[in-house]
Amino acid sequence: MSAPLLTLAGVHTHIGPYHILQGVDLQVPRGQLTMLLGRNGAGKSTTLRTIMGLWRASAGAIGFAGASLRGVGTADIAARGIAYVPENMGIFSDLTVRENMLLAARSGPMDGARLEWIFTLFPSLKQFWDKPAGKLSGGQKQMVAIGRALVEPRQLYMFDEPSKGLAPVMVNSMVAALRALKEQGATVLLVEQNLAVAQALGDSVAVMDAGRVIHHGAMAQLAADADLQQRLLGLHLAAAPAPAPAGEGA
Repeated sequence: MSAPLLTLAGVHTHIGPYHILQGVDLQVPRGQLTMLLGRNGAGKSTTLRTIMGLWRASAGAIGFAGASLRGVGTADIAARGIAYVPENMGIFSDLTVRENMLLAARSGPMDGARLEWIFTLFPSLKQFWDKPAGKLSGGQKQMVAIGRALVEPRQLYMFDEPSKGLAPVMVNSMVAALRALKEQGATVLLVEQNLAVAQALGDSVAVMDAGRVIHHGAMAQLAADADLQQRLLGLHLAAAPAPAPAGEGA
C-alpha cells in the first residue's frame, strides 16, 4: 500500500450535544482512490467536514502531507491542496457555469488545456458555459461541482456521495470522470452509498459504523466477500449492476 497522504488518528467530533465521531482512525494512501462506506448516519459526511475544518475535531490528530490540520481554517486547508465537493454540491446558483469555475481557479486564470480536458469529461459544461448554474438539471449541477473541483490540480480530492439522486446515465459519466482522475495518479477520498460505484472505482476501502472505522482493506477483497458485505453494510455488491462506460446524458 502507498504511503498515506491523509491520516486521522483517534478523531472525535462533537456537534452541539451529539458525539458524532468517536475515535476515527483512517489512512488515505497517496495516489489511490479510497472508498469511505457505511450505513446512513455512520459518520462519513462528518468525517469529510471535520477534515475540511467545517466542524472542529474535539480530540485526535489529522495529518495531511506531513503537517497537522487540527485548528487550521477551512480556507487555509483548501489552499494546502484539498478539493471538497459536499453532498449538496455547494455551487453558486446565480452565477454562470463559467463564473463557478473561475472562482475555483485559486492560482490565477484557468489553464486552457486542463479546461478542455474537463470538457471532454463533461461536455455539458461547455454547452451551458454562460448559463446560470441554478438553471441546470440535478445531474448537470453535479458535473459543475465536480468540474470545479478539477479546475486546478489538487493533492487530495474529496467527494461526498456524488452519485446520489443521479440517473444511471449520469452516474456512468461521473464514474468515467473519476476513473480518468484516478488514472492521472490523483489521491481521492470518496463517500458513496452506491456499492456498484464503489466496486468500479475503489482501490482501498474503509467502512464506518457508529462514528468509528470498523473495517479497512482492499476494495477488491470486500467486493469478493458477500458475507463480509452483509455483516458490515447489510448489502451485497452483486445486487447492483456495475456502472458501464457511457456518454453523458441529460
